[in-house]
Amino acid sequence: MITGTGIDIIEVFRIKKALDMWGEKFLSRVFTKRELSYANKKKFSHENLAARFACKESVLKAFGDTRVGIRLKNIEIVNDSKGKPEVILHKEAKEFANKNKLDRIIVSMSHTNNYAISNAILWRNK
Repeated sequence: MITGTGIDIIEVFRIKKALDMWGEKFLSRVFTKRELSYANKKKFSHENLAARFACKESVLKAFGDTRVGIRLKNIEIVNDSKGKPEVILHKEAKEFANKNKLDRIIVSMSHTNNYAISNAILWRNK
């Protein structure tokens, strides 16, 4: 049963701007080491980071108004062996999912040179 949906779009230049303004402080506050390692291996790392940022935001939106206090870094976006994005929750995000008996979070993300977009679907077995 679907219990929540969220969508987010971001202009890639906003990630570039945040990096220019705050550098490592921004990166370490929003992304995990695993996410940064993955993005740094990509040709278009800004676009990749923007897509992951949008994905984190879409998950927060799917959580609804109760998302206050959940840090973006505690919503980790990784890829399975086939490249499919998956969500790993940590700390307060994981507590929220457990409290709400969420069984799965399904995400999809894409980007161009200028925009990144993502959607998230929260799933709970009956």
